Amino acid sequence: MHALIRACTAARATACATLGVSRATSYRHQRPKPALSTVRRASHRRLSQAQRAQILDTLHSPRFCDQTPAHTYHTLLSQGVFLGSIRTMQRLLKGAGEARERRPIRPPQSHAVPRLQANAPNQVWTWDITKLALTKRGRWLYLYVLIDLYSRYVVGWMIAGTENGALACRFVGTCAANHQIGPNQLTVHQDRGSPMTATSFINLLAELKIDASHSRPRVSNDNAFSEAHFKTLKTQPDYPARFEDSNHARRWCGGFF
Repeated sequence: MHALIRACTAARATACATLGVSRATSYRHQRPKPALSTVRRASHRRLSQAQRAQILDTLHSPRFCDQTPAHTYHTLLSQGVFLGSIRTMQRLLKGAGEARERRPIRPPQSHAVPRLQANAPNQVWTWDITKLALTKRGRWLYLYVLIDLYSRYVVGWMIAGTENGALACRFVGTCAANHQIGPNQLTVHQDRGSPMTATSFINLLAELKIDASHSRPRVSNDNAFSEAHFKTLKTQPDYPARFEDSNHARRWCGGFF
């Protein structure tokens, strides 16, 4: 028996050497492959159908129907109630085809691009406010500039120490009076800064029967003429990087305009 085993071993070694493989590979191919298990063993922490239904009923309840799983989880946990983890709630909602935004958020808005056309002076005015730096660090002046869209003529300008709705009313109202603007003659375009959207300013335009036009929310290219004018102003060769005070700013802006 031992002689037979030695002969078989020698024959296997010779065959493996001839084929260029190891004997371990020959034994492995000779051994039958174990059957693969296709049934996955369920975890002992797996939720039952009743527990899954309870979580879904809680998420569908009027109290939590518009809340995220994270909000629902922490609210219940603060009351000493634990139904499942946040990920479990998300997985159950996805299985139910409800993997979406649950909170009542505002739908996307679409605002038309303002299209203003002027065929003559004093039909459309556009205005904006820019900062002028002072020599003292952290201090600014505010330059109000009103431009006629047709001729690019500077209708009026003003330097102030702040920006607010009251100054905007005085600025635009004075320019309208100086140019004798009649009712329903003029459209004033501006962005959505706080002085431009102040109730007092909107009421002034309505009282003067001047149409108000505002840029779209959170865009920077709907008041291009005023922005281009400010770039022209601040890229002048003699533009001081910082002004000493308001008198210095008024002298320089007076010469520029």
